[in-house]
Amino acid sequence: MTAKVDMAAAPPGLARRFAAFVYEGVLLFGVLFFACFVYVVATRQQEALFGLPGYVFVFGVPALYFVTFWTRSGQTLALKTWHLRVVDLHGQPLGVGRALTRYVVSWLWVLPGLSLWTLGVKGWLLAAGVLAWMVAYAQLARLHPQRQFPHDAICGSRVITQLPMRS
Repeated sequence: MTAKVDMAAAPPGLARRFAAFVYEGVLLFGVLFFACFVYVVATRQQEALFGLPGYVFVFGVPALYFVTFWTRSGQTLALKTWHLRVVDLHGQPLGVGRALTRYVVSWLWVLPGLSLWTLGVKGWLLAAGVLAWMVAYAQLARLHPQRQFPHDAICGSRVITQLPMRS
């Protein structure tokens, strides 16, 4: 049973959504670490996850993780912890197509910053560039009328506050 969603309610604050994003990264590290370990052992790779199959695997595992949670409850463990939920514009869980699109488009969080690597930027300067882009990207939500991130505006989804139901 899900609670009624007030779509007119103010969106969660940027700091709370960014904190959930960071927590999601910590959890996703564990998921990827385990999945990649199984992949490397199963394929007997000696050079870790190089090559197209490895890159597809590393891109596909998080896609499966996010799409599964977003289409069922709208909440990953990190979103549940921070009382957030991803819904469509009508307050319903995302469909598979919209969830997959949101996953792909949400790479806007990091890809422009990581593009510095293709320019030869490395080390702390690369990390600073990625972090600077992520902060700038988060600030773009201030320009949206409902304070949604660009990937949510593009995909027709939004992040809302989802407090636990009281009995």
